[in-house]
Amino acid sequence: MELILLEKVQNLGGLGDRVNVKPGYGRNYLLPTGKAVPATADNLEAFEARKAELEQAESEKLGAAQSRKDALVDYTVELSANVSPEGRLYGSIGARELAEHLTDKGYAVAKSEVILSEGPIRVPGEYDIPLQLHADVESIIKVIVIGVEA
Repeated sequence: MELILLEKVQNLGGLGDRVNVKPGYGRNYLLPTGKAVPATADNLEAFEARKAELEQAESEKLGAAQSRKDALVDYTVELSANVSPEGRLYGSIGARELAEHLTDKGYAVAKSEVILSEGPIRVPGEYDIPLQLHADVESIIKVIVIGVEA
């Protein structure tokens, strides 16, 4: 499936690139989220007409992500959770909880921007958690999980 990207997509391409992707990825992710349009002659003409507008919007998104990264430099999240006698958390701390905590503290972070590559946190300790704020902007926050005997 050939598509025209309307914004930069990580590991795929930048604004205006014509890319070939698997049909499921295009139909289920890129097209519904507005990140791409089918590469037809009409869409190519429409893209060329809107190119300056799309480039402006992309630079604004990049600037906003960069300012959010600057605000999160050296930020530390301290969370307390109940632990079992073996030292493991009852339940876990996932991307949703981290995103909600950061949003409550005034930092707009979506759940999809929190990257927990090893899965949810299940043991008390210190963790460096990456945040993918934009395709070009990544920030790292420190998360300290304090275990509390229930």
